[in-house]
Amino acid sequence: MTTLKINLNTAINKIINKIEKFESKKIQLSAKYISQTHFNGGKLFLFGTGHNHCLAEEGLHRAGGYANACPILDDNINFAKGIKKASKAERTAGISKSLLKKYQIQENDTLIIFTNSGVNKAPVEAAKLAKKIGAKVIVILSMSYCKSIKDKKNKIFNIADISIDNHGPIGDTIVAISKNIKVASPSIITGSYILNSILLNLAKLLKNEKPFPFYISSNQKGANKHNALLEKKYRSRNKFLK
Repeated sequence: MTTLKINLNTAINKIINKIEKFESKKIQLSAKYISQTHFNGGKLFLFGTGHNHCLAEEGLHRAGGYANACPILDDNINFAKGIKKASKAERTAGISKSLLKKYQIQENDTLIIFTNSGVNKAPVEAAKLAKKIGAKVIVILSMSYCKSIKDKKNKIFNIADISIDNHGPIGDTIVAISKNIKVASPSIITGSYILNSILLNLAKLLKNEKPFPFYISSNQKGANKHNALLEKKYRSRNKFLK
């Protein structure tokens, strides 16, 4: 293993250890909120702009994933129309209002928002609107990065019900190539780790549910029947299951 690979391995594991040490209670509480949403007939929605849309998609119909989860996806806020349009869109007021209306967010839902800096208009607006509706809001962000941006008044951690720190550094890079240059972003790795930690705790809370609301890998025995039952049960307000 090269020195740079060793540095990346070490850096990522240090961050994950911090998440385990400092964020475990919030992760457990997040699972509790989602379980309440589940039993109250609500849905888990996941939202992220730019690269964070990958984390929203991570929650959709995957092996070991929660079946009652729906990503909020739109070509204006991922890179389908190019990076410049996506970057502009996530900093433009109004886009989140139309998206939350399109996906029919309701008061008995939970919304997880992935945003590393925590200050762009789209995620902040989404948090405000979801709270106004009455939904629970969980945000996963770099607290140090968010707090370092002094010229932004609306910090998302002041809006959300739960703010989970991904413990990433300012600038979202962790391996030094030279004195002034760092590369290798941890936020997608840690965001996925936090999401799956929340869903693991959720699975424990829902273990007696019939059918068990987590997907089985489609190549395993009995998966098609099990997954089809879940798709039918949770397709309401989830266009991806239709």
